[in-house]
Order: sequence, then C-alpha cells, then structure tokens
Amino acid sequence: MLEEIRISGLGIIESSTLELGPGLTVVTGETGAGKTMIVTALGLLLGGRGDAGSVRKGKKAARVEGVIDARSLPGVIEATEEAGGEVEEGRVLVARTVAAEGRARAYVGGATVPVATLGSVTSPLVAVHGQSDQHRLLQPRAQRDSLDRFGGDAVAKLIAAYGDIHAELRGVERELDEVTTHARERAQEADLLRFGLGEVEEVSPESGEDVTLAQEEEKLGYADTLRTAAEQAREALSSEVDAPDALGAISAARQALDGVRDHDPDAASLADRLAEVSYLLSDLAADVASYATAIETDPARLSVVSERRAALTALTRKYGETIDEVLAWAETGAKRLLELDSDDDRIEELRGERTRLRADLAEAGQALSAARTDAAGALAEAVSDELTGLAMPHARLVVDVRQKETDAPASEDEPHAPLKVGSGKNHRWLRYGSNGLDEVELLLAANTGSEPRPLHKGASGGELSRVMLAIEVVLAATSPVPTFVFDEVDAGVGGTAAVEIGRRLAHLARTAQVLVVTHLPQVAAFADHHVAVEKTSDGVVTSSGLTVLDDESRERELSRMLAGLTASDTAIAHARELLEVARAAKV
Repeated sequence: MLEEIRISGLGIIESSTLELGPGLTVVTGETGAGKTMIVTALGLLLGGRGDAGSVRKGKKAARVEGVIDARSLPGVIEATEEAGGEVEEGRVLVARTVAAEGRARAYVGGATVPVATLGSVTSPLVAVHGQSDQHRLLQPRAQRDSLDRFGGDAVAKLIAAYGDIHAELRGVERELDEVTTHARERAQEADLLRFGLGEVEEVSPESGEDVTLAQEEEKLGYADTLRTAAEQAREALSSEVDAPDALGAISAARQALDGVRDHDPDAASLADRLAEVSYLLSDLAADVASYATAIETDPARLSVVSERRAALTALTRKYGETIDEVLAWAETGAKRLLELDSDDDRIEELRGERTRLRADLAEAGQALSAARTDAAGALAEAVSDELTGLAMPHARLVVDVRQKETDAPASEDEPHAPLKVGSGKNHRWLRYGSNGLDEVELLLAANTGSEPRPLHKGASGGELSRVMLAIEVVLAATSPVPTFVFDEVDAGVGGTAAVEIGRRLAHLARTAQVLVVTHLPQVAAFADHHVAVEKTSDGVVTSSGLTVLDDESRERELSRMLAGLTASDTAIAHARELLEVARAAKV
C-alpha cells in the first residue's frame, strides 16, 4: 500500500505531500489547479516516461518520492534488496527525478537503479485508470485481456500451454520455410562444396606438406651451388693439396706455443686452447665433407616436387592460405555438405512435426476457447449486476467469444494456413494467433429489449465510464493489485449515476486502497480521506499545494463543487446532506 507521495518541482506544484491511508481517497480542485499532476507523479514512480517539459519553471529538476508499506508484500521487499536497496521497518522509499535538461534517475530503497527496475518494483502495486483507458477498453485486445484476467489461473495456464505450442510451431514453420524457399541456393551451395571437396580429395594433401616440399624444392634447385660451397668450405678448413688451410694454420700456431709452454703458464694455456680449436675444426671439416658428399643433383625428383607443389598451390588459391587451412575447410565443408544432402529428409521430418504441432495447437485452442466461454458468461453476469448498482438497472453486458471461420487451405504449406478444429463432418477451419482461436468483444444492451451492440456503438461516454468501473470492481476480486487510481473516469456522468459511482468506489475501497481524482461532489462525498488541490498566485508565480480537509472544510469544498459557492448556506446545507447520504450508504 502507498502511504505517502511527496512531489516537488513538478508542473505547477512547487512542493507538496500527499498522505494516503486505506480506503477511498479523493482529490478535488478547480480546473487547472494541478490535480492531474498527482497522476503524472504516480506515473513517474511506476516507471513511466519522464518529460522534461513537466519540470516547474525555474527548477533544475522535478522529484517524486513514494513510501510503500511492504510488510504484507514480500515480493517488494525481495525486489528491493535484490536491487541493493534497504527496507526500513517494512517500508520502502522509491523516488524518481527528471532534470530540466531531460536526464532522469530512479531510486529504490535509497539505491540508484534503472528506471525499468523501479517500474518492475512498483507497477504490480498500482493500477491506474484514466479516461484514456475508456478508449483502450474499446480495443478487442483489451477486451480479451479483461476476460482472461477474470478467468484467473485456470485460463492463464491454458494460455501458457497454447503459447508454448504456438511458439514451437512458429519455429518449425520458419525452419521449413528456410529449407524449402532457399532450396535452389542450397543445391548450388552443395554442388560447389562437392566440387571443392573432390579437388581436395584428388590431391590428398597432408598437413604441413606445402612447407616441407618448399624446403626440398629449394634444396634440389640449388644442389650444384650448395655442393660447390661445401667443397670450398672443406678446402678452406682442411686442404687435400698443398694449399694453406685453417687446420694447418692452427697446427703451426699450436706448435709455436708448445715450444715455449715450459717457460710461461699463459703460453701453455693458449697452446691448450689452440688444441681444442684444432679438434673442433677437424670435426667440422669432416661434417662439411659429409654434407658435400650427401648433396645429389636429382632433376627427376625436382620435377616431381615442383609438380606436387603446383597442385598444392592450386588448392591454397581457393580454399586457404596454407594446406592446414585447406584441410580445415574440407572438414567443415564435408559436414555442411552432409547437412545439405539431408534436406529432403529434414523437410519430411519438419512437415511431420508441423502436422503434429498443428493438431496439438487445435486441441489446446479448443480447451482455451471452452474456458473463455465459461468465464465470459460469469463475467457478463457479474458486470451486469454491477451496472444495476451504477444506475443502469436495465443494462446488460454480453461477452461474445467467437472464432473466425475460413475456407480450407489448398495446402498447409500456405503462409499462416488456418487450423483444422474438430473431426469428421463437424470440423472447421479457423484463423488463429498467438493468443488463441478467439475473438472477444464486449457488447452492451443499455435498455430492456435493445440488442447488444459493441461498446463503441452502444455506450455513451458516461455509460462507458460506468462499464469500465463495473469491470474493474469485478476484476478487483481476481487482481492482486493493492492500489487502484482512477483519474476522472466519471467524466460525462452526473445525478443519480454519480452517486452510484461513489458508492461502488467506496465498495471497492473495502478490499483495496483507492485513489480517485474527480470533479463530482457525489463521488467525493464517499471519501474516507478528502484532499484538495489549491492554486495560489502572487501575481508573478503560480503554484499548487495539497490540503487534507477536515469535516468543515469538506463541506465548503463540496459546496464549491455543487454550486461554485463556498459561503452559500444553501450550498453548505446541500453538501452536508450529501455527506450524510454517503455515510449512511457506507454503513
């Protein structure tokens, strides 16, 4: 339940606090005093869109705060703590700011949260109904939603079951459309893959083969040059003819130092090191000789390697930078080709799945239609009873649940082909959607003997207000929403009907918190708490404030609403009488 709303810098409200209690609270005031700003403030707390234009002139930002008594609302406490906010003595502080430059912030339990998070915490707690909701009630979807709400868990479970099957069917149909519509493209893709895989299979490359063959070709192509270089190196290290070589030079240097090693330890050390170099050069000379001997000129092998490399290069030009990439492409391509080649089998499989799901959907749709039809009769009776209490004793609401029949499709492959419902000669082909097979329409017979007509044709503005209120009163028993807000839903109503609207709102307030913005004194008289919006001006700046009225000030406010006078004894007497009637009716 909402305990308090604090508003600052919003529209013509500079700073005001609205304390709310259980029961019926009405808000009244002169036209233009700012009554709608209260509903605007509530909209901000419920996560509605913030408008920088609503920020009061001269203020940097508008701010709205609300205090929620969540002691009986464990879901609110959990959501607040999950958002990082704090709960103090079972109460949650929520807030919303809208800056003049358009930037908005939201808070839950003192923690900064996204606006969507604020809305997820608060919107399940409050149901706001304004004159725009009357227009919404004229829409077929809103009428179906009202019936489904009245149907409760029984209908909700059937809707969920139907929705799951519908979603699965749509997925199968999308895949089937993809496979069949793009069959030509997929066949072309398969042919290209088959050709490419054939080329790779014909060459049969091995991993890393391109690198190995490149090295071998390089070696074979330069065999003579490599052998000449090796022979020259061997001659330089150890010559077989009478020519200076490295080993001879090292040997001469070693012999020179060996001759004086006994006279100086350093000379001996240098001689030993030259001995080591001599051994190393001998080994190196032998290795170079072996390398030179191993080099062979093989034109035939060079030709084979070159041809093989050309075949590998043809593959890397098409299917990858390296042979390893070509092999990876071939592996992926083989899997894709297997998938494409199985299209015919997949099409048959999908068609069978579609047939099964369509039969399941028809069965689920029939069950949902039956439940809606049962709920429609009960809703129509309950709302008609409420309309009797709202000074429409001869009015009758009819909730029409029907299906739209159509011709049999030439094929189930047609887009959005209708469903076959029933069997044998009793079957029908019906249009369907994500919410079932049904079209729901509210019809009103306003007078005895008149035929029920659609609301937009058979109801005046005042009658539509009462129909909407009657529906809300009936749905209140099935709704978990603890707070209802009505913004001038009594427009176009007066006299006895206005008194009855006040009576029904008071009745609704016995089980829920109800806040009503009204211009009708007959409605305001039924309030448990009466708040007036008063506009003041110093000649430069206009502002509004909220005042909770006591008994005496209530009489003056009601007399103003009745006759436009606050000091008329007749108007005061009329207001007092109206209050007494309301008190008696509430007992």
